[in-house]
Amino acid sequence: MARINSRQVEAFRAMMLSGSVTEAAKLMAVTQPAVSRLLRDLQALLKMELFERRGTGLVPTAAATALYMEVERSFVGLDRITAAAEEIRGRRTGTLRIAALPALANGYLPRLAGRFLQERPNLNLAFFGVISPIVIDWVLNAQCDVGFAEVPIAHAGLPSIKLPALARVAVLPAGHRLCAKTILVPRDFEGETFISLSSGSTSRHLIDQIFHREDVRRVLRVETTLSEIMCGMVSSGLGVSICDPFTAREFDGRGVVMRPFTPRIDFEFAAVFPPQRSPSPVALDLVESVRQALEELSRASSAGETGEGLVGGLVGAPTTR
Repeated sequence: MARINSRQVEAFRAMMLSGSVTEAAKLMAVTQPAVSRLLRDLQALLKMELFERRGTGLVPTAAATALYMEVERSFVGLDRITAAAEEIRGRRTGTLRIAALPALANGYLPRLAGRFLQERPNLNLAFFGVISPIVIDWVLNAQCDVGFAEVPIAHAGLPSIKLPALARVAVLPAGHRLCAKTILVPRDFEGETFISLSSGSTSRHLIDQIFHREDVRRVLRVETTLSEIMCGMVSSGLGVSICDPFTAREFDGRGVVMRPFTPRIDFEFAAVFPPQRSPSPVALDLVESVRQALEELSRASSAGETGEGLVGGLVGAPTTR
């Protein structure tokens, strides 16, 4: 037994939507005789009359109306598939999985990602804040579509995009004597209780290197893996530190005061991607948004090389608390 085909169903739907063979032919971009033949064959296969001739036109029967409801359900499903494909092409749908080091994940990147999602209402997000070694591990194992980790990246073969570097800043307890200075140098930290990141981290190495070179002796009482813990300790009044500008900004006004520090110690990080496949278009779009935002912060810092203006430029607009 012959089976109905998609062109016959399409002709039936076009006829129901347009109300005439002429308009149905236009919808399908075929000739009127072709539409008439498709409808005639469909009726023969279904063994039912779908249209009655009245005057010079055709009107649907009750059977045609009932059948159309089923056909329309199928076409709505196809329309949804088409719309989904358009969303994917437009990079507005699916789920984007991000892992980011805590300095970015504690405020700055979630705010940026929130604006990114607002422009893509059908895009979902899975966001994880973990230390850089875990970011690398998760990306290597394709558990995330993109990661943001401190450089240097331990795995040289991992696809990556280096992002604009920003300068670390000094963080002080509110009311500390060094708050009276607009820019701090290593010598200012002589004899100060200092809260450090963990030994072996890139940040710890770079910061210690500066103080060793200047022969400045700090009192190293606390070390931690997270800059948020470091700033929390500073806010308690225990001591001072050098911090990435993102975490410092999250604690600004919460018992912590920021000051520019010289010589400049860059906070460098990169976007990394799973090596097993090409980066997803939406992941690349997010990284480009991050890059542009950081470029703006970098330009703002260049416009104010001294004083509090530098800190404000580096960390962006104040957040509402």
